[in-house]
Amino acid sequence: MVSGVGIVIVIAAIVLLSGMKVLNEYERAVVFRLGRLNPFRGPGIIFVIPILERAVRIDLRTVTLDIPAQDVITRDNVTVKVSAVLYFRVIDPSRAVTEVRDYLYGTMQLAQTTLRSVGGQTELDDLLSQREKLNAKIQEVIDAQTEPWGIKVVLVELKNIDLPQDMQRAIAAQAEAERERRAKVIAAEGEFQAAQRLAEAAEIMGKSPITLQLRYLQTLAEIATEHNSTTVFPVPIDLFEPFLQMRRLAAASPAPPGDVKPEPK
Repeated sequence: MVSGVGIVIVIAAIVLLSGMKVLNEYERAVVFRLGRLNPFRGPGIIFVIPILERAVRIDLRTVTLDIPAQDVITRDNVTVKVSAVLYFRVIDPSRAVTEVRDYLYGTMQLAQTTLRSVGGQTELDDLLSQREKLNAKIQEVIDAQTEPWGIKVVLVELKNIDLPQDMQRAIAAQAEAERERRAKVIAAEGEFQAAQRLAEAAEIMGKSPITLQLRYLQTLAEIATEHNSTTVFPVPIDLFEPFLQMRRLAAASPAPPGDVKPEPK
């Protein structure tokens, strides 16, 4: 009799221990009792009634899903291969179990089809230059589809965009032509600004002739500094203008009366 009671106690202890589950902080247990959904449990120690209840563990951490390269035909009929990375997390464990059979597989397939669909509605130039806009659009579409599953799409990032060889050469030639055009425009703008400054300087020097002479002397000094040589240059005639003026005045003035000498007979 005692041995029978001991066996019952041991079996009961085994049953109780088998029903105890330890869940981490980032885990929840979706419990079904005789097939009917119960509120999810966790974290910490929970008890699941053996035989009557079944628990499904759900991880609430952000999942990184690598979307393989997809063949995308853009709106301007260019075939490219586009790959991306999807970040999502489960926000409602109960719906993630009851609304979709395998939320990981379903999210992967949805991300692939959305990537092809959005890429097909975009031109190649926008696909290459407006990645942030495309990321936001893809995220919005996937999030709207996975919201009934209790899944929140956190981020979508395009990884690689592989172009055909002929398209790569065409884009490289276009970029080179664009750089040459910009270089020519910048050179023309520089010449135009230099011409404007020279015109302004010429106008200023025209109003003050002495400025032109000082500039001339400065240029000669720079030449003499760079080349060790003797430079001979004419003295500007303006420096002698006061002396010439005095000579003309002296020649034009009449002689004093006392200085007139009688003419010889």
